[in-house]
Amino acid sequence: MKTVILCGGLGTRLSEETYIRPKPMVEIGGKPILWHILKTYEMQGINEFILALGYKGDFIKDYFASYSIRNSDFNINTLSNKLEVQTKSKEDWNISLIDTGLKTLTGGRLLRLKDLINETFMLTYGDGLCDINLKNLIAFHKSHKKIATITSVRPSARFGDLKIQDGKVISFKEKPQSEEGWINGGYFIFEPDIFKYLEDDQTILEKNPLENLAKDGELMAYKHNGFWQCMDTIRDRDFLNQLIMNKNTPWLNKENV
Repeated sequence: MKTVILCGGLGTRLSEETYIRPKPMVEIGGKPILWHILKTYEMQGINEFILALGYKGDFIKDYFASYSIRNSDFNINTLSNKLEVQTKSKEDWNISLIDTGLKTLTGGRLLRLKDLINETFMLTYGDGLCDINLKNLIAFHKSHKKIATITSVRPSARFGDLKIQDGKVISFKEKPQSEEGWINGGYFIFEPDIFKYLEDDQTILEKNPLENLAKDGELMAYKHNGFWQCMDTIRDRDFLNQLIMNKNTPWLNKENV
């Protein structure tokens, strides 16, 4: 099953990083967050990807154009310019890198990929990590036979949660999981009929298309109660880096899937 990854946004809330690189290439643990997303899928048997590029897309193209060389050991004869690879990179990825326009919005980027997709496919953003079980997600999507599945998550609260009685703190939880409802966590599955809901480059996937799918009874939610974290800000980046430093990477833990 093909997976589309939206990689073209400006990432303005992470401008300290994104003025020199696209958001999916911001590093956590010494590797782009995009690498971590690809590994999440690869570990579960998904290795065919379409990257919808936009802002600083050449940065991503350059990264993957030289990926095998940078992640392999090799001998080179400088006189003959002959290169002999000793060990190859471990990743088995088939990646299409498609320029979908600098100012194109999320639904428009997907629409530009229409000719490349003729069957059920997955889609996610290039800035979020999750320990989702993809087999369960796919099984859920197949069971309801609707056009779209969205993964819903409960994010961690921004601040610690206090419970107070008569001025006394009776419990304290540092940044607990929110209990106030579900939000869009990405990790979609779509049938090709999704393209009927997309109009042009200025279509925002998360507005009219998903709203109309819901009105038509064609949007189902897969509830994920595990780990999920987006990278919208420097604080988010630092949080993910700290997890990696502590060897706490649930999105790369095979036991979770």
